[in-house]
Amino acid sequence: MTSTRFAAPVWSAFRFIIGLLFACHGLAGVFGVLGGSRGTGEPIPVGTWPNWYAGVIQLVCGLLVLAGLFTRPAAVLASGSMAYAYFVVHQKSGLMPIENGGVTAALYAWSFLVIAVLGAGPWSVDALLARRKGRASSTPAATTRAPANA
Repeated sequence: MTSTRFAAPVWSAFRFIIGLLFACHGLAGVFGVLGGSRGTGEPIPVGTWPNWYAGVIQLVCGLLVLAGLFTRPAAVLASGSMAYAYFVVHQKSGLMPIENGGVTAALYAWSFLVIAVLGAGPWSVDALLARRKGRASSTPAATTRAPANA
């Protein structure tokens, strides 16, 4: 048994979980559910810059990544928004994420960057649409095959 056997399902599960968690942050900020904005139980007031817009990006991009639809553009936008959050909000308090409270922003930024580079994987709406159009998926996780002698 080789580790490549599980690459496609694990990659899709990773994308799914990252998208779900990110969407939950958006739901909390935009609608005040799941504890609300910063645990207050309240939503962020509509139009508040940059927090409300960040919440909308988190909700929409999280759902798109979760579904695997327009995955690469959604992941690029999500990664950029988290990089912005890290450098503008967190880095004022210190260089390292562990000292400035930016661990979550840094992890999301890098996770979404990897998703943007590697794509949605085979278990996604993007892959389904590509199969219907007769194109093979071009993501590494979808094309990984075990060696013939494994």
